[in-house]
Amino acid sequence: MVLKQTLTVMESLESAYVTGEKVKELFSPHENVEVTVQTVTGEKGSTDFVKVVIPGSEGKSKGGNAPTVGIIGRLGGIGARPSRIGLVSDADGAVAAVASALKLADMQSKGDTLLGDVLVTTHICPDAPTLPHDPVDFMDSPVDILTMNKYEVLPEMEVILSIDTTKGNRVVNHKGIAISPTVKEGYILRVSDDLLRIMEMTTGQLPVTFPITTQDITPYGNELYHINSILQPAVATDSPVVGVAITAQSIVPGCGTGASHETDIADAVRFAVEVAKEATNGTCTFYSNDEFNRITDLYGSMKVLQTLGQKTTQQ
Repeated sequence: MVLKQTLTVMESLESAYVTGEKVKELFSPHENVEVTVQTVTGEKGSTDFVKVVIPGSEGKSKGGNAPTVGIIGRLGGIGARPSRIGLVSDADGAVAAVASALKLADMQSKGDTLLGDVLVTTHICPDAPTLPHDPVDFMDSPVDILTMNKYEVLPEMEVILSIDTTKGNRVVNHKGIAISPTVKEGYILRVSDDLLRIMEMTTGQLPVTFPITTQDITPYGNELYHINSILQPAVATDSPVVGVAITAQSIVPGCGTGASHETDIADAVRFAVEVAKEATNGTCTFYSNDEFNRITDLYGSMKVLQTLGQKTTQQ
């Protein structure tokens, strides 16, 4: 049951006055959960970065060895005020991430503690700018992508789910959620069988994946087309990253309001929670280490794709 947490978070975030501190208050009943908020100001305004730590019984935070899972709610902003009133479609990633943390906190208070730590990060901005993009406009952000990665991609995260609304395109024509292939150190690896299994179980449907290109896993700022920012965390870590896209059959702009569907977000939350359970106890892997070692032995490092690359000049 994650719909309760999803609705609670949606109700909290759908406000012109919401802040990171308001999100922190949602976790006040859970004394074992650590929530920190940091306000960061950029050229286009400010946003509150939120970090939630749900400690595991054998997690690194307690001196244990269980794996640490990262869940990132990726977005430009939860609102585009004053030009748009209400929660924008782009907010779905933040809603899903915070709702995942709230569900894990509720589970822990009822005696269901995961083995490993789960770190959840996102940012809260109810008045972000918009950005022209084809085929529909993106939500922009008060801060740049490097700043987002600095506060959201943490070195403790050993595997990462990056949850993002991915509706402004013509390549994913499915209402619900879809996952990407695993991305690690500039390589697009095959889709994890464990994640497909968990997706089948949590949605009750056949698993859905979405295509990504080399451009999508390079940093913003290189003047290449990106489907969106869902895989930008992969440029800031050597840990494996999988995108969890909240999708639609139709093309929906990120700055569109009235376009957030509670049940679709809940599917992403349910998936993230189950992945966290299994990844922390060792029954879910994001990639084959042997296969990754083999591909790097054969073809070398692809870490250049995590950088802005080399600019050539005409002589």
